[in-house]
Amino acid sequence: MWIPLKCLVLLWLINLVPPLLSHFFSDQWPRPVDGGRVFRDGRPLLGPNKTRRGVAGALVAGTGVSVLLGWPWFLGLSAAALSMIGDMASSFLKRRLNLPSGSNVPVLDQVFEGLLPMAVLSPHTGLGAGRTFLTLTFFVVGAYVGSHFLKQVLLQKPFDDYPRRIRPRVRLRELASCQIRSNPWPQLFHFEDVLMYRLVMNTVFRGLGIYEAGKANAVNVTKRHLTLELEDLPVAFDGYSLLFMSDLHLDGLDGLVERLVAMVREEEVDLCLLGGDYRMENFGPADEALRRLALLLNAVRARDGILAVLGNHDCPEMATALAETPVRFLINESAAVRREEETIWIAGVDDPHYFRCDDLDAAWSRIPAGAFVILLAHSPEIAEEAARRGARLYLCGHTHAGQIQVPFVGPVFTHSRSPRALCQGMWRRGSMTGYTSSGAGVSGSPVRFRTTGEVVILTLKRARKTAPDRLHKSLSGP
Repeated sequence: MWIPLKCLVLLWLINLVPPLLSHFFSDQWPRPVDGGRVFRDGRPLLGPNKTRRGVAGALVAGTGVSVLLGWPWFLGLSAAALSMIGDMASSFLKRRLNLPSGSNVPVLDQVFEGLLPMAVLSPHTGLGAGRTFLTLTFFVVGAYVGSHFLKQVLLQKPFDDYPRRIRPRVRLRELASCQIRSNPWPQLFHFEDVLMYRLVMNTVFRGLGIYEAGKANAVNVTKRHLTLELEDLPVAFDGYSLLFMSDLHLDGLDGLVERLVAMVREEEVDLCLLGGDYRMENFGPADEALRRLALLLNAVRARDGILAVLGNHDCPEMATALAETPVRFLINESAAVRREEETIWIAGVDDPHYFRCDDLDAAWSRIPAGAFVILLAHSPEIAEEAARRGARLYLCGHTHAGQIQVPFVGPVFTHSRSPRALCQGMWRRGSMTGYTSSGAGVSGSPVRFRTTGEVVILTLKRARKTAPDRLHKSLSGP
């Protein structure tokens, strides 16, 4: 039984390496095996997808995997060479049938890739005709399913305006968080969160009789006013006001959106910034969260509009769904805000925490050197890089200030790779000022203890001294 399985592992890995190399190194060593030549029918001999890079990678993979399986290195090398010859034979036939390069054709794409290497694997391993046929059948089915999944799911844009770079790791996480909607599959992908919050923490809080009090604390959101004095703030932006809200999780608590609407209606600001995490769960549908977010956005009074980023609970489809609302999502891009003859830039990055799709190079690509930049990110985890880029103000959330704190200890969890000093309130990194909001909503367990949700009003002031930036806090609320 083990010998057919080892043959399958070897062949599948040999055939997996070329498409992976093509994805990760698309601009490096792309020379096609056929050198761009055409056959007498006027069509390509093999096509651009059959590259020397892929063949070399398959040969190395076959040799290495064969040794790991306990077989001679030359057996794996021979199997890989024959598999690549079979792959090129399939491509030659597909070009003659006028099928596009890279198309996935059942059986034709797999049979030669498996049949030819089995000519050396079967005699060496002692597989008889029957087990060789079964092994080849399993290879064809598995290789087709794997190729389809790789090309049509992991390496394919899920929709036309998909804003992220296609990466298998990200697409796998998006499948668990965004595309799988029916129970119980989402819980299987997010088992740790389900176990910790739904079964353990909520049970403990109910057992202690404090669950309802924690929910009441969570809805008791405060409005916090901060004044920031920044030395190189352009003169025209002296007194510029920002409404900053993060970690709304609007479908997690009834009554939350109504409280937030009442708060923001009272404030007229220059610009509204949203720091991500609009739904409660990190899997399943976001329809109710988006409906409540639209209600909140309609209550915002911001002269220069609303800019937002995605968080670790958010899917890129959510930005598309809100295209008709006043919000503009900054997904590794920037927006210029002008007053008179002066400009500040708002750079927004994709989630740096779970999806890890942040790209400061892309976000800064349009920003002129020496510009005053406010970076909007979901979490504080890229603060060091942002400071080196020259960001003057870093606004983020994600941590909820721990959401649950204990005396003399502080946050139990911050769910962040950042130092704890960056996980709540105001902080500094070099010449950059940062603020990590405790968030408006709650995540996981719908409670707060010894923390308070917040909506933040930031007023930017131009410092009058040449000393390092001075910070003055004026707080309202508990």
